Amino acid sequence: LLAQVAERDDVIALALHVDYWDYIGWKDTFGNERFTARQKAYARAAGEHMVYTPQMIVNGRASVVGADGADLAEVLAPVGGDAAPDLRLTRNGETLSIRATSAMTLPEGTVVQLVRYIPQADVAVDRGENAGRTITYTHVVMSWVVLGKCNGTTPLSLTVPAEGDQPAVVLIQAPGPGPILAAAEVR
Repeated sequence: LLAQVAERDDVIALALHVDYWDYIGWKDTFGNERFTARQKAYARAAGEHMVYTPQMIVNGRASVVGADGADLAEVLAPVGGDAAPDLRLTRNGETLSIRATSAMTLPEGTVVQLVRYIPQADVAVDRGENAGRTITYTHVVMSWVVLGKCNGTTPLSLTVPAEGDQPAVVLIQAPGPGPILAAAEVR
């Protein structure tokens, strides 16, 4: 389902592999304790007491079972309202320029984050419930870095390294973790 959604032009799909299932027989090649902590932070912010897989968090606002296409379609449907910051990215070699302006003041503690991912990876599973299968993962997040904060009252202008050919995604996100206020991607 993630691979299908990732094909849409209006979606930036990011797969954050967690590590809390590693104990049952096969360690996820891409599992990361920081991604587990991020999922748990979303659960706390939503007042939930459990995390699960597969789970999708959409725009930092909605949580759906990651295998439920109908629920996902519903939360991906366009909604009116919020004036999003204007976020623009320019990649020049191994440098990424980030520019953002906002017509409104952003919540205090709003962060600018850089996410790098690999578009696809085939992984042979040798243990656990998927033993003997090769699974194709898509949009596998390899790094997630907070670049700083922004308030919306002053234009944002950053230049950061973006080595390699991995796509680069920039997110402007309210604290909590809260809603994604703006997102942009360069490949």
